[in-house]
Amino acid sequence: MHPFDIKQSFREARATRRANSLPIALFIIGVLLIFLRNWKKQRLLAAAAYYNLLVAAIATVPVVVTGILAWQWELEGQKLKGILLMHLVMGCLSTVMIWVVWFIHTRTRRKQQEVLPGYRLPIEAVAVVIVALTGHLGGFSQWSEWTRIDIFQHQ
Repeated sequence: MHPFDIKQSFREARATRRANSLPIALFIIGVLLIFLRNWKKQRLLAAAAYYNLLVAAIATVPVVVTGILAWQWELEGQKLKGILLMHLVMGCLSTVMIWVVWFIHTRTRRKQQEVLPGYRLPIEAVAVVIVALTGHLGGFSQWSEWTRIDIFQHQ
């Protein structure tokens, strides 16, 4: 493999797969820190949660870009269906949800409010479920690739 062959890098994208887990972990831990902050009433937990959400939101951008590039190069842009299509749609939805949760926390932080709005709890809960489901679908598609199961046949 040539070190500057981008297409080959995506084909053997083990590092990319690991990097795709970063926003998932940061987001879920960020939401967990928010709940801990509400329970323990410690400002340090709120700051840690905010920065976890910030880095998770930023990390979604390269994840989406590499996902689309991998689809275009590896699958040569063919129409997605089945698990890969669900993973793409859920990935985009996860990205939006992560950014929405971060925006809610940023707005509250800028207004210097001590208490976060109540409507954020159901949004965060739904976002965690969507992000976890997206990760599960991504893990299944990787497992399918490793075991040579044709993921286009699963509907």
